[in-house]
Amino acid sequence: MVVAAVTIALIFTILVVCAVIATVKAVRTVKRGVDRTVTQARRTVEDTRLKARQYTQPGPAGELAQLRLSLRASMRATQEVLRVSVAEDSSLSESLALFERLSAHGRELDEDLRKLEEEPDKARVATCLPELRERTERVRHAADSLRWAAQDRARQFAEDDLSLLSEQIRMETGALRHWEDDDGAAVPPASGAAGKPEEPRTGRTGAGAAAEGGTGGPASEEPARPALDGRNGSWQAGYPWQKAKRPEGTA
Repeated sequence: MVVAAVTIALIFTILVVCAVIATVKAVRTVKRGVDRTVTQARRTVEDTRLKARQYTQPGPAGELAQLRLSLRASMRATQEVLRVSVAEDSSLSESLALFERLSAHGRELDEDLRKLEEEPDKARVATCLPELRERTERVRHAADSLRWAAQDRARQFAEDDLSLLSEQIRMETGALRHWEDDDGAAVPPASGAAGKPEEPRTGRTGAGAAAEGGTGGPASEEPARPALDGRNGSWQAGYPWQKAKRPEGTA
């Protein structure tokens, strides 16, 4: 009885611990989802405010808003491209690490631009604007270079794979057309009752032919070879351009 009670207590404790761990993980997951939603909402509101300010406030204020919008757009586009590409090409992990370092400079620059938007001294804004414009251009150029290089790499890999696939298909189609001669002209199949090649005439007629047929017995016919057909009964449509096999009996 003591052993059974200890076992039950141990199992109950393990279940309680597992439940607590699962609850903590669920709470953390929900919290991360809420944080992402709030962050995205804040970014949307900020972008909307900057776009409105860009078009409604000419001069340094509008230019500051335009610089922040262009910086954010470039950094987000590069982050998305690298995030998606690194899952397929692990060699881009170094590029992603470099982008993380660049992101630190981008966040610092965005904060400096935001502070300058709130600066009441117009003379100071005009003085600091050229330097911030140059920094923004440098960060944007670095981010764009990473993004374009990753895109060019992906396109080159796709082109190489397509070239190899095209060559393999060319070789396969040549193997399927093995009945063609070197000039590409199709060799007609031999005529016969059941695909049997026609035997050359030997000039024997009459009794010789009859005797030969009597002694040799009925000639065995060569079984007809199936027609060349690339279709497979087990094939199922898996691409938009593939059509499902029609059921039997339909017109």
